[in-house]
Amino acid sequence: MGNVPAAVKHCLSYEQLIQDYPWLAHRLQEAQNGPVHRYPEFVKVVEVGPRDGLQNEKEMVPTEVKIQLIDMLSETGLSVIEATGFVSSKWVPQMADADAVFRGINRLPQVKYPVLTPNLRGFEAAVAAGASEVAVFASASETFSQKNINCSVAESMERYEEVIRAAREAQINVRGYVSCALGCPYEGNVAPAKVTEVAKKLYGLGCYEVSLGDTIGVGTPGAMATLLESVLKEVPGHALGVHCHDTYGQALANILLALQMGISVVDSSVAGLGGCPYARGATGNVATEDVLYMLHGLGINTGVDLSKVMDAGDFICKALNRQTGSKVARAHCRP
Repeated sequence: MGNVPAAVKHCLSYEQLIQDYPWLAHRLQEAQNGPVHRYPEFVKVVEVGPRDGLQNEKEMVPTEVKIQLIDMLSETGLSVIEATGFVSSKWVPQMADADAVFRGINRLPQVKYPVLTPNLRGFEAAVAAGASEVAVFASASETFSQKNINCSVAESMERYEEVIRAAREAQINVRGYVSCALGCPYEGNVAPAKVTEVAKKLYGLGCYEVSLGDTIGVGTPGAMATLLESVLKEVPGHALGVHCHDTYGQALANILLALQMGISVVDSSVAGLGGCPYARGATGNVATEDVLYMLHGLGINTGVDLSKVMDAGDFICKALNRQTGSKVARAHCRP
């Protein structure tokens, strides 16, 4: 220690510290043996850009652009790409070309292409187009359910029971979404018990996986932890995913917390496309590029080529004449 005064040497002595403060040894041992966050070895990234990302675009996106985007995403290693939605063109004009898009894409055998089907009519149209997986969504907020799909939560479940029954007969898998899982633009906070009730119902009806959606992006890691603690009591972790919007810049933090709690399915949107039309200032889904960068940085395998996802993001942003919503893509951008 050189010329350090003796009094300082005394203070810096580990042995002396332990002698003066016997409890310190125990605390140091606790710190060394503290909780170690164990992340999943593999995380399935569900790409929702072509449907959830584009559905709220005001200007009609050409069918051929949607097809090319999906085909580019198919070459990235993504195993699930939500392709489109067989919904009412009156309410969602951007999805009016669902049949043409789904028939036009080059479907690779190793990739699943689920499509949104909010009712039996949509399901039948999806099956006619060749869909082999569909998705349904229910809200954890009564007001949002009425505003979004013109029916109560209970009524929406009756519709989905019909869809899931038909899907089971056709041997088609069904994925479920719970919207407003961490907050509602009309009701504010949503009770975790209500989200749990909806998620349990969807899982019980036959959804092989249920994605918990922070539709307006207001959630924080603390709220996510409380939510998952509740839902995991009724739905197994392997059957849950998270779907985070980044309105308040909390998406990656929320996803990280979910990973620490054993969740291994994450929804995201290329270039951060999307958003909720009912949430002021909503900035869209968390960007797939940013999620991949974080996951790969944690040493988690995704099977996805980040550079190819960035190429797809660059393509759709040029087609939409806008800047990417991905911080990773912007950081790599060269003039």
